[in-house]
Amino acid sequence: MQDYTNPYASPYSVAAQPVDARALFIRKTYAHLAGAIAAFALIEYLLFRIDGIEDLAFGMLSGRFSWLIVMAAFMGVSMLANKWATSNTSKSTQYMGLGIYVVAQAIIMLPLLLIAARYVPVAEGSNFATFGLIGSAGIITVAMVAGISFVAFTTKKDFSFLGGFLKVGGFIAVGVIVLSIAMGFSLGLLFSAVMVLFAAASVLYSTSNIIHQYNTNQYVAASLGLFASVALLFWYVLQVLISLAGND
Repeated sequence: MQDYTNPYASPYSVAAQPVDARALFIRKTYAHLAGAIAAFALIEYLLFRIDGIEDLAFGMLSGRFSWLIVMAAFMGVSMLANKWATSNTSKSTQYMGLGIYVVAQAIIMLPLLLIAARYVPVAEGSNFATFGLIGSAGIITVAMVAGISFVAFTTKKDFSFLGGFLKVGGFIAVGVIVLSIAMGFSLGLLFSAVMVLFAAASVLYSTSNIIHQYNTNQYVAASLGLFASVALLFWYVLQVLISLAGND
Protein backbone atom coordinates (compact mmCIF):
# COMPACT_ATOMS: atom_id res chain seq x y z
CA MET A 1 0.00 0.00 0.00
CA GLN A 2 1.34 3.40 -0.93
CA ASP A 3 1.87 6.06 1.73
CA TYR A 4 -0.36 9.00 0.79
CA THR A 5 1.03 11.34 3.43
CA ASN A 6 4.24 13.27 2.91
CA PRO A 7 6.04 15.00 5.80
CA TYR A 8 8.39 16.94 3.55
CA ALA A 9 6.17 19.75 2.24
CA SER A 10 7.98 23.02 2.96
CA PRO A 11 8.96 26.39 1.51
CA TYR A 12 12.07 24.56 0.29
CA SER A 13 10.09 22.28 -2.01
CA VAL A 14 11.08 21.88 -5.63
CA ALA A 15 8.36 24.33 -6.69
CA ALA A 16 10.12 27.13 -4.79
CA GLN A 17 13.48 26.53 -6.47
CA PRO A 18 14.93 28.11 -9.65
CA VAL A 19 13.95 26.62 -13.01
CA ASP A 20 17.29 24.83 -13.48
CA ALA A 21 17.03 23.15 -10.06
CA ARG A 22 13.46 22.04 -10.78
CA ALA A 23 14.41 20.63 -14.17
CA LEU A 24 17.38 18.73 -12.71
CA PHE A 25 15.22 17.24 -9.95
CA ILE A 26 12.57 16.11 -12.43
CA ARG A 27 15.21 14.52 -14.68
CA LYS A 28 16.73 12.66 -11.73
CA THR A 29 13.33 11.49 -10.52
CA TYR A 30 12.26 10.13 -13.90
CA ALA A 31 15.69 8.61 -14.52
CA HIS A 32 15.33 6.70 -11.25
CA LEU A 33 11.76 5.74 -12.20
CA ALA A 34 13.03 4.37 -15.51
CA GLY A 35 15.76 2.48 -13.66
CA ALA A 36 13.22 1.02 -11.23
CA ILE A 37 10.97 -0.13 -14.10
CA ALA A 38 13.94 -1.65 -15.93
CA ALA A 39 15.04 -3.47 -12.76
CA PHE A 40 11.49 -4.71 -12.23
CA ALA A 41 11.33 -6.03 -15.81
CA LEU A 42 14.72 -7.74 -15.45
CA ILE A 43 13.71 -9.42 -12.19
CA GLU A 44 10.49 -10.70 -13.77
CA TYR A 45 12.42 -11.96 -16.81
CA LEU A 46 14.81 -13.89 -14.57
CA LEU A 47 11.96 -15.28 -12.45
CA PHE A 48 10.12 -16.45 -15.56
CA ARG A 49 13.17 -18.49 -16.54
CA ILE A 50 13.23 -20.49 -13.28
CA ASP A 51 11.99 -24.05 -13.73
CA GLY A 52 8.86 -24.70 -11.72
CA ILE A 53 8.31 -21.04 -10.97
CA GLU A 54 4.56 -21.51 -11.38
CA ASP A 55 4.46 -23.82 -8.37
CA LEU A 56 6.30 -21.29 -6.25
CA ALA A 57 4.28 -18.32 -7.47
CA PHE A 58 0.87 -19.95 -7.26
CA GLY A 59 1.78 -21.27 -3.83
CA MET A 60 1.11 -17.72 -2.67
CA LEU A 61 -2.49 -18.21 -3.80
CA SER A 62 -2.97 -21.81 -2.68
CA GLY A 63 -4.71 -21.30 0.65
CA ARG A 64 -7.60 -18.96 1.38
CA PHE A 65 -5.46 -16.83 3.67
CA SER A 66 -2.12 -17.28 1.92
CA TRP A 67 -2.65 -14.19 -0.22
CA LEU A 68 -3.62 -12.18 2.88
CA ILE A 69 -0.29 -13.10 4.44
CA VAL A 70 1.53 -12.10 1.24
CA MET A 71 -0.35 -8.77 1.15
CA ALA A 72 0.46 -8.07 4.78
CA ALA A 73 4.14 -8.83 4.18
CA PHE A 74 4.13 -6.60 1.09
CA MET A 75 2.60 -3.69 3.00
CA GLY A 76 5.17 -4.13 5.76
CA VAL A 77 8.02 -4.10 3.24
CA SER A 78 6.45 -1.08 1.51
CA MET A 79 6.40 0.91 4.74
CA LEU A 80 10.01 0.00 5.47
CA ALA A 81 11.05 0.86 1.91
CA ASN A 82 9.29 4.24 2.08
CA LYS A 83 10.93 4.99 5.42
CA TRP A 84 14.38 4.20 4.04
CA ALA A 85 13.77 6.08 0.78
CA THR A 86 12.77 9.24 2.64
CA SER A 87 15.69 8.94 5.04
CA ASN A 88 18.05 11.91 5.28
CA THR A 89 20.86 9.81 6.74
CA SER A 90 22.47 8.52 3.55
CA LYS A 91 21.84 8.00 -0.14
CA SER A 92 22.70 4.30 0.22
CA THR A 93 19.78 3.87 2.64
CA GLN A 94 17.48 5.65 0.19
CA TYR A 95 18.58 3.36 -2.64
CA MET A 96 18.09 0.31 -0.41
CA GLY A 97 14.51 1.44 0.16
CA LEU A 98 13.86 1.81 -3.55
CA GLY A 99 15.59 -1.50 -4.29
CA ILE A 100 13.65 -3.63 -1.80
CA TYR A 101 10.40 -2.07 -2.97
CA VAL A 102 11.13 -2.99 -6.60
CA VAL A 103 11.92 -6.57 -5.55
CA ALA A 104 8.73 -6.75 -3.45
CA GLN A 105 6.65 -5.49 -6.38
CA ALA A 106 8.24 -8.05 -8.70
CA ILE A 107 7.40 -10.89 -6.30
CA ILE A 108 3.81 -9.90 -5.57
CA MET A 109 3.06 -9.26 -9.25
CA LEU A 110 4.60 -12.53 -10.46
CA PRO A 111 1.47 -14.73 -10.22
CA LEU A 112 -0.62 -12.22 -12.21
CA LEU A 113 2.06 -11.92 -14.90
CA LEU A 114 2.34 -15.70 -15.18
CA ILE A 115 -1.43 -15.99 -15.58
CA ALA A 116 -1.43 -13.29 -18.26
CA ALA A 117 1.52 -14.77 -20.14
CA ARG A 118 0.81 -18.50 -19.94
CA TYR A 119 -2.76 -19.24 -18.90
CA VAL A 120 -5.04 -16.73 -20.64
CA PRO A 121 -5.45 -17.54 -24.33
CA VAL A 122 -5.40 -14.57 -26.70
CA ALA A 123 -7.39 -15.15 -29.89
CA GLU A 124 -5.76 -14.37 -33.22
CA GLY A 125 -6.95 -11.05 -34.58
CA SER A 126 -7.94 -9.77 -31.13
CA ASN A 127 -6.83 -6.37 -29.87
CA PHE A 128 -4.22 -8.06 -27.65
CA ALA A 129 -2.70 -10.41 -30.23
CA THR A 130 0.10 -8.11 -31.38
CA PHE A 131 1.71 -7.25 -28.05
CA GLY A 132 0.13 -9.84 -25.74
CA LEU A 133 -1.71 -8.99 -22.55
CA ILE A 134 1.38 -7.84 -20.66
CA GLY A 135 2.68 -5.72 -23.53
CA SER A 136 -0.76 -4.20 -24.12
CA ALA A 137 -1.12 -3.39 -20.41
CA GLY A 138 2.33 -1.79 -20.46
CA ILE A 139 1.47 0.37 -23.47
CA ILE A 140 -1.84 1.49 -21.94
CA THR A 141 -0.13 2.24 -18.64
CA VAL A 142 2.61 4.31 -20.29
CA ALA A 143 0.03 6.23 -22.32
CA MET A 144 -2.06 6.98 -19.23
CA VAL A 145 0.97 8.03 -17.18
CA ALA A 146 2.16 10.30 -20.01
CA GLY A 147 -1.26 11.96 -20.23
CA ILE A 148 -1.57 12.38 -16.47
CA SER A 149 1.97 13.78 -16.25
CA PHE A 150 1.15 16.27 -19.01
CA VAL A 151 -1.86 17.48 -17.02
CA ALA A 152 0.12 17.73 -13.77
CA PHE A 153 3.05 19.64 -15.26
CA THR A 154 1.12 21.94 -17.60
CA THR A 155 -1.54 23.00 -15.09
CA LYS A 156 1.12 23.39 -12.35
CA LYS A 157 -1.64 22.75 -9.83
CA ASP A 158 -0.93 21.18 -6.46
CA PHE A 159 -2.99 17.99 -6.32
CA SER A 160 -1.99 17.16 -2.74
CA PHE A 161 -5.67 17.51 -1.79
CA LEU A 162 -6.11 14.05 -3.34
CA GLY A 163 -4.06 12.54 -0.51
CA GLY A 164 -6.98 12.24 1.91
CA PHE A 165 -9.25 10.71 -0.72
CA LEU A 166 -6.58 8.22 -1.75
CA LYS A 167 -5.81 7.24 1.82
CA VAL A 168 -9.47 6.55 2.64
CA GLY A 169 -10.04 4.90 -0.73
CA GLY A 170 -6.98 2.72 -0.22
CA PHE A 171 -8.26 1.43 3.11
CA ILE A 172 -11.67 0.74 1.58
CA ALA A 173 -10.09 -1.13 -1.34
CA VAL A 174 -7.95 -3.24 0.99
CA GLY A 175 -11.02 -3.99 3.10
CA VAL A 176 -12.97 -5.14 0.05
CA ILE A 177 -10.06 -7.32 -1.09
CA VAL A 178 -9.73 -8.90 2.36
CA LEU A 179 -13.47 -9.60 2.44
CA SER A 180 -13.36 -11.17 -1.02
CA ILE A 181 -10.54 -13.49 0.02
CA ALA A 182 -12.07 -14.38 3.40
CA MET A 183 -15.56 -14.98 1.97
CA GLY A 184 -14.43 -16.52 -1.34
CA PHE A 185 -16.12 -14.22 -3.87
CA SER A 186 -14.63 -12.70 -7.02
CA LEU A 187 -14.25 -8.94 -7.30
CA GLY A 188 -14.71 -8.98 -11.06
CA LEU A 189 -14.18 -6.53 -13.88
CA LEU A 190 -16.06 -3.61 -12.31
CA PHE A 191 -13.79 -3.51 -9.27
CA SER A 192 -10.68 -3.60 -11.46
CA ALA A 193 -12.06 -0.77 -13.62
CA VAL A 194 -12.75 1.36 -10.54
CA MET A 195 -9.25 0.62 -9.27
CA VAL A 196 -7.77 1.77 -12.59
CA LEU A 197 -9.38 5.17 -11.93
CA PHE A 198 -8.09 5.08 -8.35
CA ALA A 199 -4.58 4.25 -9.54
CA ALA A 200 -4.75 7.04 -12.15
CA ALA A 201 -5.60 9.49 -9.37
CA SER A 202 -2.65 8.10 -7.41
CA VAL A 203 -0.33 8.76 -10.38
CA LEU A 204 -1.65 12.33 -10.58
CA TYR A 205 -1.06 12.80 -6.85
CA SER A 206 2.45 11.34 -6.99
CA THR A 207 3.36 13.38 -10.07
CA SER A 208 2.15 16.57 -8.41
CA ASN A 209 4.19 15.71 -5.32
CA ILE A 210 7.36 15.66 -7.42
CA ILE A 211 7.14 19.44 -7.65
CA HIS A 212 5.12 20.49 -4.63
CA GLN A 213 5.95 18.11 -1.79
CA TYR A 214 9.61 17.07 -2.10
CA ASN A 215 12.91 18.83 -1.55
CA THR A 216 15.52 18.78 -4.30
CA ASN A 217 17.59 16.05 -2.61
CA GLN A 218 14.65 13.62 -2.34
CA TYR A 219 14.51 12.35 -5.92
CA VAL A 220 14.90 8.72 -4.79
CA ALA A 221 11.83 9.00 -2.56
CA ALA A 222 9.93 10.82 -5.32
CA SER A 223 10.75 8.06 -7.80
CA LEU A 224 9.60 5.39 -5.33
CA GLY A 225 6.27 7.13 -4.82
CA LEU A 226 5.74 7.47 -8.55
CA PHE A 227 6.85 3.87 -9.23
CA ALA A 228 4.36 2.61 -6.63
CA SER A 229 1.52 4.46 -8.36
CA VAL A 230 2.58 3.31 -11.84
CA ALA A 231 2.85 -0.30 -10.64
CA LEU A 232 -0.64 -0.10 -9.11
CA LEU A 233 -2.03 1.26 -12.38
CA PHE A 234 -0.30 -1.47 -14.41
CA TRP A 235 -1.62 -4.16 -12.05
CA TYR A 236 -5.27 -3.17 -12.52
CA VAL A 237 -4.98 -2.39 -16.23
CA LEU A 238 -3.65 -5.92 -16.66
CA GLN A 239 -6.50 -7.29 -14.52
CA VAL A 240 -8.99 -5.55 -16.81
CA LEU A 241 -7.33 -6.94 -19.95
CA ILE A 242 -7.28 -10.46 -18.51
CA SER A 243 -11.01 -10.20 -17.80
CA LEU A 244 -11.73 -8.88 -21.29
CA ALA A 245 -9.58 -11.55 -22.97
CA GLY A 246 -11.36 -14.24 -20.97
CA ASN A 247 -14.70 -13.00 -22.29
CA ASP A 248 -13.62 -13.10 -25.97
